[in-house]
Parts: sequence; structure tokens; C-alpha cells
Amino acid sequence: MTAVAILLPFLIAGLLVAFAAFFGGPSGARRAYLTGGPRIFRVAIGLIVVVCGVVTPAIAISAKHDALGGVGPLRNEPAKGQLERGKQLFREVCASCHTLDAVQAKGVVGPNLDQLAPLDEARVLRAIRIGGAGEGRMPAGLLSGDEARAVAAYVARVAGRGQ
Repeated sequence: MTAVAILLPFLIAGLLVAFAAFFGGPSGARRAYLTGGPRIFRVAIGLIVVVCGVVTPAIAISAKHDALGGVGPLRNEPAKGQLERGKQLFREVCASCHTLDAVQAKGVVGPNLDQLAPLDEARVLRAIRIGGAGEGRMPAGLLSGDEARAVAAYVARVAGRGQ
């Protein structure tokens, strides 16, 4: 679908150039346009308008939802249960500091979790419990219990899989 959306404007430009060539150059094409030209001209212009004004935006809009909130293995797979809760909590608590492509988080203070991948749940849980690497740059215990486990499961599943 993306290839069609990219190639379509070039195809239309090519058709316009061909149209101008068939009608004797730009002045002939202008004359055909202003006088209404042959019936094929009116049909061709109508099709171009419909394709450019309706079909191309429809393709772009329909493809938009495939990429929201996930990359790699979760791109088209909705998160369920604990993963969905972990995703929500990561957005609320962690995304302001950490970068993680799966939720389009672009934090600047904490490390880029995609670059630290592969991460396992135990490593993420430890970082949440002691505050990152224990150097005091991340507050310890931001989450605990099931919430910490949900975020750890989500981060371990998606970190580094979108690049």
C-alpha cells in the first residue's frame, strides 16, 4: 500500500505530461482544457481528481492504524492483559524519561531502552526496584508489585524490536 501511495503522484504527473504531448504541447493541452476538449479529456481529468483527492488520502488513512503503538512483532498485534497494562503504565510513568519506539516515547533523561535490548523481565524489574543502575539518576520504586511486573513484561517484549 505504501508503494502505491508513493508512486501514485509520479504516475499522475506522467499522465499529465503524456496528455500535454498528445494535444500538441502545453498550448494545445491548455486549449483542450479551456474548450472542454474531447470527452476522454473530461473523463481523464475527473479520474485524476478522484484519485488524487479521495483514493490517495484514503490509502494513507487506512494504513495509519497499522503502525500506531507498536513496532516489530506488536505492530499489528494488539497487546492483551498484562502487556496492555504494562504499555499504559510505561506511557504514564516512564515515557517522559525513556525512549522506546513501541510507544513512540522520546525521553531525553533516561537511557534509550531500544539500544539496551535485549532486555529480560528480571533486569527491568531490578531497574525499577533499585532505580536504574542504582546510581541515583532514576527514583527507586516508581512502580511495585503487579504494576512493575506488567511494565517489565512489556519492555522486555518490545525493546529493540522496531529498528
